[in-house]
Amino acid sequence: MTEVVRTAAEKMQGGLVLATEVAREATVRQAPNGISFASFGDVAIDEVDLARLVQAVPSAVAGALARKTYYFVPLALAEGRGEAAGHRSGNEATMISPTYTSELADLAICHRNVALGAGDADGEGVFISTRLLNDRFSLAFEFFINAGHAFVDQAGVSETFAELAWNQAAADVRGETSLDSWESRLAALGGGEAGTHDGKPRIDERAKTDFLEAAFSDAVAIYMLSLAVDFDYSELREREYPLLAPQALAERLRLVARLFPPNADYEFAIRYRRRA
Repeated sequence: MTEVVRTAAEKMQGGLVLATEVAREATVRQAPNGISFASFGDVAIDEVDLARLVQAVPSAVAGALARKTYYFVPLALAEGRGEAAGHRSGNEATMISPTYTSELADLAICHRNVALGAGDADGEGVFISTRLLNDRFSLAFEFFINAGHAFVDQAGVSETFAELAWNQAAADVRGETSLDSWESRLAALGGGEAGTHDGKPRIDERAKTDFLEAAFSDAVAIYMLSLAVDFDYSELREREYPLLAPQALAERLRLVARLFPPNADYEFAIRYRRRA
């Protein structure tokens, strides 16, 4: 028995389960929009709420996620986590805890993508740690960010959205809604090594592509979030970068809503409040 297999076996005896085993044993459901999902263990969200969360993904977006299955689990952990494996799948085995403990939570990650081989569900499993995301907003955003990125990976960026987002960036409209989109926007407009040409920013085309992909993923994710959860604009701020101006964000979201209309029983709305 190799050291990795021995370690995995020891962890299973301690209550952890291989993610691939969870994929084999969990009962996978299919939402009306076509997304496959399952829950495993003490996820702290009831089945009705979970199903409504998944169904918030518009059918026009869900079609690009056909080869993914979303597994909502208490905690997902990567072997070798001490080396900062990050969110994406690597060579380390992914382990799932069916319960929550503070010790395991310190080692867990928000989500883990796992390739599922022969005998398991087809495609890729996305294991989302529901107990690290201790409110509905955080859990929903984690799911929709993952779904938004997966959609853009498959479908690419809408030309009309790319035109809108780039015009906003070129007009120096403030901020973005993720660190990735903010940094790639700066690089695209000469904030990195691109420099200037004839007194104007030299456009870094690779960085521009990265920016448009990230901005579109973010907008799709926030749009889906708005269908599932009522939230305040300020809740989108996570890190030290300027948050996208409200009007600019509203323009992006309205365009995404036209591209991907909500499913039945879901409503898209932007509401403004006056300052007291």
